[in-house]
Amino acid sequence: MPMLSAVQHWAETNPQQLAVQIGDDRLSYVELRDAVLQRFGGTPPGTDRPNGPTVIGQPNGLEFVVRFLAGVAGSGSVAVLDPGWPAEQRADVLARLSGLKSTNVVPETMTDGPADSTFLYGFTSGTTAVPKAFRRTRRSWQQSFPRSAGVLGLTRHDSTLAPGPLSASLNLYALAESLHVGATFHTLPGFDVAAALERIENHGITRLVAVPAVLRLLAQRGLASDRLCRGITGIVSGGAKLDLDTTVLLQRWAPAATVSAYYGAAELGFVSATVLAPGQPPEPTGTAVGLPFPGVRIRIVDDQDAVVEPGVAGTIQVSSDLVCDGYLWGDDGAAFQRLGTWCTVGDHGFLDGAGVLHHLGRSHDMILSAGSNVYPQEVEAALQAVPGVRAAVVTGLPDSTRGRRVVAAVLGDTDLVAGTDLDAVSLRAACGAALVAPKRPHAYYRLSELPLTPAGKVSRSMLGRWIEQGDSRVVRLR
Repeated sequence: MPMLSAVQHWAETNPQQLAVQIGDDRLSYVELRDAVLQRFGGTPPGTDRPNGPTVIGQPNGLEFVVRFLAGVAGSGSVAVLDPGWPAEQRADVLARLSGLKSTNVVPETMTDGPADSTFLYGFTSGTTAVPKAFRRTRRSWQQSFPRSAGVLGLTRHDSTLAPGPLSASLNLYALAESLHVGATFHTLPGFDVAAALERIENHGITRLVAVPAVLRLLAQRGLASDRLCRGITGIVSGGAKLDLDTTVLLQRWAPAATVSAYYGAAELGFVSATVLAPGQPPEPTGTAVGLPFPGVRIRIVDDQDAVVEPGVAGTIQVSSDLVCDGYLWGDDGAAFQRLGTWCTVGDHGFLDGAGVLHHLGRSHDMILSAGSNVYPQEVEAALQAVPGVRAAVVTGLPDSTRGRRVVAAVLGDTDLVAGTDLDAVSLRAACGAALVAPKRPHAYYRLSELPLTPAGKVSRSMLGRWIEQGDSRVVRLR
């Protein structure tokens, strides 16, 4: 059942069911349906809409949700902008969007347009200053909904909390799939750990969707205050690799939860997933990201696009009906690429003998140091195995001899005294035991906080800027 038709269906069959709550503001399914129809302002069905997509660029709120659904009703489309963009960047994107033409018309009811029509213009960073704009058809999400609900454990009886920004694809999709199955969706006006924990404890939340850094913060705060989260039955991690240490923390904090982590990309959709039943020990590897998602094929190729053997690293290519339709602008040839039915965003990895995908990082994350390819995830996994290391971030800095030199920064457990339990000697010893010489960092730093994007993802480039600028949040370990 497509998303808009689903909202109409639930408004008719279960009208008083809570559909969306953001902060203290809430709408039932019938209230949501009526708010969307009122958005058309009495314009007669069949009337042409204004040219171009509906632009959404505000923070989390019911206005965001209503504008999104009204924008995609019928054959409409939306462009979702990050509200944190600088004014100049926002103006550039708006100018480009203004040139798009539209033949959208006001629908009679809450229905979806043709499956092959574009409904979403999303944005992702790249090698240019202006974010790349990609297109998604209705079919790509309509095909995703039943698969993600099955793999990631979503039913109409769930109450999902996605505490991050709705402008991020992880959270926007969580909203859409919740409405598709007739469940309840919660988010917050702005991310706050205490507010998220209060929502979980007092609003019947059964399912949590967030990036690993946010999940870790919630689990740590909950465990520190002896507040186990027994009502959560499902935790979904996306947007970045869910590390072993965070997985263990989540299992301690929410002992009844199935912990699911998926690998994908805004352009590719879902690619693979790992699902751990309550109490099931995670695999002790820092690179595995699970088996292919239903309907998704994965292969690894070398620089000549020849398929390599299991265990050999190369470029990850995906063939599925969940991928986007390519870029509207900003295609620099280094991001989303097609080769027949196979697509890639330049991620590197390998398939093991059991068909499990191992993700080694984006090609632009890979550090070429003295002729050796260094994947940050491998180094980070070695450091996160050190007692007292809560998180590790690895990046490359310019070096006149090596080209790039590998450096690492660690965030210690909150109960450790800075500089007493973690030092460069112990970190160097751990990397020396786990990594070959070219992959070992040349310098180690202590972090007072993780370098995070507004969407809550760890940014290696931000770490590099902090180090080069002498930011007080990162201190050299001797």
